[in-house]
Amino acid sequence: MSKSILIKRAKSILQTRDMPELPLRGADLAHLPSLENASLFIRNGIIERILHSHDDLPEADTVIDAKGRHILPCWCDSHSHLVFAASREGEFVDRINGLSYEEIAARGGGILNSANKLHNASEDELYESAWHRLQEIINFGTGAIEIKSGYGLNTSDELKMLRTIRRLKQNSPIPIKATFLGAHAIPIKYKENREGYVRLIIDEMIPLIADEGLADYIDVFCETGFFTTSETERILEAGSGHGLRPKIHVNQLSNSGGVQTGIRHNALTVDHLEQIGNEEIALLAESQVIATLLPSCSFFINIPFAPARSLIDSGAAVAIASDYNPGSTPSGKIPFLLSLACIKLRMTPAEAINAVTINGAHAMELQNECGVIAEGRIARLILTKPMQSSDYIPYAFGSDHIEKVVLSSEVREIC
Repeated sequence: MSKSILIKRAKSILQTRDMPELPLRGADLAHLPSLENASLFIRNGIIERILHSHDDLPEADTVIDAKGRHILPCWCDSHSHLVFAASREGEFVDRINGLSYEEIAARGGGILNSANKLHNASEDELYESAWHRLQEIINFGTGAIEIKSGYGLNTSDELKMLRTIRRLKQNSPIPIKATFLGAHAIPIKYKENREGYVRLIIDEMIPLIADEGLADYIDVFCETGFFTTSETERILEAGSGHGLRPKIHVNQLSNSGGVQTGIRHNALTVDHLEQIGNEEIALLAESQVIATLLPSCSFFINIPFAPARSLIDSGAAVAIASDYNPGSTPSGKIPFLLSLACIKLRMTPAEAINAVTINGAHAMELQNECGVIAEGRIARLILTKPMQSSDYIPYAFGSDHIEKVVLSSEVREIC
């Protein structure tokens, strides 16, 4: 049976264009097209018509009066660790008391803490908690997300995480991409045998994951104290041999050479980039690799923010994402991320919205499904509360701005 939705008289509809073939860069990132005083007609989950006039509006099963409100495409969150067993607020207190992220990790906290908790959780428990978080972020406006493994650190637990992500994919109302991050940290068992763990990833984990089709991408935490550039290259090469394209953590705590490694290995994205220099910025500007910035991580663990202004002005392709995880970013609230991007990264509201819609979609290879509002596209939409301008979203950082989310034929009332 046909089902139709009419959203009429919106103050503006933003991101109304065909999806660019490539991520936005430079001055293009600052351009956010919109239609004023327009309407949308959706049939069977597809945007059938964008209406510039209010005369002779079509009848619909559901009619939403959007007067004074803005319509945006849902956010595309291209870096998250949404599947985990338990929170880590004890480490939050440790940092308040003066311990650094590295010091907490060195004494068995951080990633190793999450790995221990995940080992003792069942797949059903992981699924139920992750499903709850998924619904929460959808209500914050997220319409596509990438989820990483990496809290297993052994074959059975990494498989358990990726099977949980697959189960989320099968039941989720939004697209999900899965990333294998077995190289997230060296487990305690292999503390004196790094090579043994690298070999385990290459010889056992990757082939099993590929055989089950559990991952879309491969990731490595290429960082001082975690995985070296040479180890990273070996793991990426093994993943690429099984069809897993790199999306890698680089330059979060030090200028580790990870950007160069990612570019050499045709990474889709290099993520974090809090510690990079002019050389890395120039290389990214000349490459097709997307620089994915995670400002809520910098905010939460009090490390430098990535140099977004320099990256954008140089011509690099920039996306922003949540990094939702229990240790360094226990939040997937993209509207607050937009505020951080504007306040701390010195991005304009238009640049920030483009970075988490169009460029976020490209950072998950979902540009044919998400990121813009256009006729013929699946309806994944945010309807704001009444406001003068979409700039109000990052400006009023403490408020909840979303009134409804449309996911295909489903209309969610948020508040």
